Amino acid sequence: MNSAKHFNADFSWALNDNEPIEGAFTLDTSNVDPDKAVVTSVQRPWLFGFQSQSPTTNNRAILICGGGGYVELMVGREGLQVARWLTKLGFHAFVLVHRFPNAQSSSQAPLDDARRALKIIEEKGFAKNGLGVCGLSSGGHLAASLLAEYPRTWREENGNAEPELPRLQFAIIGYAPISTNAVGRTIVPDKAPLPPRQKQELYNTLQPDVQLQRPAPPTFIVYSGNDPVVPVVNAYRLAEGVTQAGGTVELHVFADAPHGFALDTPGLPVSDWVGMCERWLGQGGFLEG
Repeated sequence: MNSAKHFNADFSWALNDNEPIEGAFTLDTSNVDPDKAVVTSVQRPWLFGFQSQSPTTNNRAILICGGGGYVELMVGREGLQVARWLTKLGFHAFVLVHRFPNAQSSSQAPLDDARRALKIIEEKGFAKNGLGVCGLSSGGHLAASLLAEYPRTWREENGNAEPELPRLQFAIIGYAPISTNAVGRTIVPDKAPLPPRQKQELYNTLQPDVQLQRPAPPTFIVYSGNDPVVPVVNAYRLAEGVTQAGGTVELHVFADAPHGFALDTPGLPVSDWVGMCERWLGQGGFLEG
């Protein structure tokens, strides 16, 4: 079902059904600016597509996973703004509105939605030259999870049928809680479980730094060294994991930056990360058609 009027998208699709977009998810109505849109609940996951805005389209696609702690989704700052940046570089960009891990869905719902989104992008012909992923905050955890083995316990629940996944060429990960929310791997002593229960189960089951498939794709990683929400050790864990899995890493840690710096934190050195990432993409040949 296509309802591309939402978020001024060029395309949009329901991930799992043919029902209308009305009632699929709920937006916080306190701000009417799409660039600051926040999804507060998701009944049915959706994918929003934005065509390349460059005259030299590279025929590559990027799936964008925004953050929000798996209890809401910063679809504006960490989704639509990111899509606008990447389409200017020649990519087709796709913003995912995934279900949250809670009693209404399941702990694996975000990962299953993201994997389905990758399949849709590939099947519709937007990734002729390759496919990448970009994730920020909890969306970075989800993006990194797409590079990992599908958890065995979830495969067993699905009759040992692992969902197929297109091969990812590269990944861009920012300020994500890669594994420090998992029981036994926390940085904060005696850290309490994160509610709801399904969210904590998601973090316990998906620890991408030690579950990456080989070879891992080239990965760009950006964090704040003094992030009060997500310890910077997550960056080092992910970088080490990618390297051990045969991938290359470009890692940038900015000494002083807020959590959730995204693309619109002016006046601080961290705002330079976007240009650094563009040069990394160019060096890797990902901007070429």
